[in-house]
Amino acid sequence: MTLQDKVDHLPFEPGVYQFKDKNDTIIYVGKAKKLRNRVRSYFQDSRNHDGRIKVMVSKIKDVEVIVTDSEGEALILENNLIKKYNPRYNIMYRDDKSYPYICVTNDERPRVFPTRTVIKDGSQYFGPYDSVVKMKRMLEITRKTFGLCTCAVSPKLVDRTRGMRKWHSCFNEYIDECSGDWDHEEYQETMKKVLRLLHGKPDQLIKDLREEMELASQALNFEYAAKIRDGIEALRKYSEKMKIVTAERNDRDVFGIYCNWEEDVACGVLFKIREGKMMGTFNKFIKGIEEIPEDKLLQSFVEDYYTSAIANVIPDEVYFSHEWEDTEPLEVYLWEARGKKVVLHQPKIGEKAQMVKMAIANARLRLSEYILNLEKSKHERIPHSIKALQRDIGLQRLPRRIECFDNSNIQGSDPVASMVCFVDGRPRKSEYKRFNIKTVTGPDDFASMREVVSRRYSRVMKDKLQIPDLIIVDGGKGQLSSAVQVLKEIGFYGQCEIVGLAKRLEEVFVPGRAEPIMIPKTSSGLKLIQRLRDEAHRFAITFHREKRRKRTIQSELEQIPGIGPATREKLIKELGSAKRVREASVDELASVVGPKTAQSIREFYDTPAVE
Repeated sequence: MTLQDKVDHLPFEPGVYQFKDKNDTIIYVGKAKKLRNRVRSYFQDSRNHDGRIKVMVSKIKDVEVIVTDSEGEALILENNLIKKYNPRYNIMYRDDKSYPYICVTNDERPRVFPTRTVIKDGSQYFGPYDSVVKMKRMLEITRKTFGLCTCAVSPKLVDRTRGMRKWHSCFNEYIDECSGDWDHEEYQETMKKVLRLLHGKPDQLIKDLREEMELASQALNFEYAAKIRDGIEALRKYSEKMKIVTAERNDRDVFGIYCNWEEDVACGVLFKIREGKMMGTFNKFIKGIEEIPEDKLLQSFVEDYYTSAIANVIPDEVYFSHEWEDTEPLEVYLWEARGKKVVLHQPKIGEKAQMVKMAIANARLRLSEYILNLEKSKHERIPHSIKALQRDIGLQRLPRRIECFDNSNIQGSDPVASMVCFVDGRPRKSEYKRFNIKTVTGPDDFASMREVVSRRYSRVMKDKLQIPDLIIVDGGKGQLSSAVQVLKEIGFYGQCEIVGLAKRLEEVFVPGRAEPIMIPKTSSGLKLIQRLRDEAHRFAITFHREKRRKRTIQSELEQIPGIGPATREKLIKELGSAKRVREASVDELASVVGPKTAQSIREFYDTPAVE
């Protein structure tokens, strides 16, 4: 069955589709309300697709679908499959395993502890917190308010020697603040209060605790009342620190996104607003955003958040900065998870619109910090050899991008030149260049260097290509003078630094300085220069040999009567070399150029040379 036949017979039910390439690798996972209609849209109206989708469609060789009972189920399954297979054309997130969470285990006697690992085992995860400090502050409030132990105690350390479940001794037990020996019913009641706090309901919790304190006082249980009073005070201070962002007491999630197209990365931000106060924020960075519109990026961020294990609280209202076409799958999923409808809206005016603008502003700030940190980390990863070379030669800036030139010829025949490019001390072969010398006759290395340097940097200026930090010409002071002269003529001199290498690698010539610089033999900067010159020489020699071989081949084939340029090119392309043409049988030659021409070629090689 062909791919088109398969697409034409897909079901109309909701579900998930997976596109595969020729290697049977999943390259894209998507969800659909009607599978056949959605999948067929990729192969129709291709003019409306962006470049990314067009490339993906060209690689699709097979499609596999999974039918689900609802769009909500399709949303969850899509998210799980994307995380499992990490398809090439799905939106990529920065790894977020390092975020801190508070975990409430799914046990008969739940534990509350900090973690950085989310496991789908029925436990509840609160967060992620954008800093460890905020997570620890919440654990401290939980301990002070309820006296609950929040140590990260493993179930393996639970003491069962007394015939009952008992917490393994922890530090809090020694100061009489461990909840390990509490009565089961008392522990369960406390956990309900802890969950209300973690869900972002401190004000209502304070009100209920005050009523409980009054009842304890009336019952003359003053010690317990005092304990509740201290917990209320801790909660009150925590609640006062929470920023009030709306006069309404509703629970809301506000999503915003900001894109930096030049850096090919975006940041999505979530504001968690509970009881009108800012409960916390969450952000994710999205890579590879080229040609993906902002609404699609936001849709992916929102759906990924709500289908993950960390979205254990679904608010009354969800607001976002960009509205996408099909919000129905998310609406269905949230309805099923919450039990009632959730408002999804893109506000245009008023208080809600201001909250969305604040989310976008925060996304822009987070993204700027992220890009700045990336640049800083890149700088810190610069190899020592780069810094050593800058120090040894006295360069004004770090030579992170170096372009090195070399010539090659044999007594002036088949003159060629090469340029190799190293970035951060490593060869970038995609930017190597080969030059046929066009204006020089005879073995004139100085003129050859002038030509290739002129051609290279005239093109750099014309096409606005990346300018190197350092140019190296092989050949010493004379070659350097030729290169400097032509750079001045084309108006490129001064854009970057340039040096010349003498035959002895320890000598480096710099413009305006008569004596060479001697680099210590133990310097890693010298080793980098050696690698550059060796690579440029290898690349130039390889090109020269290839050019000479082709010339030899062409000369031999040109002697065969009735063989023109097109036939010679066809023979070399099909048989691979002049030697193979010489050794080929009539039948082999006939399959390429026909029986008559094949016979002429065979006779040419079989006829003995006349002495």
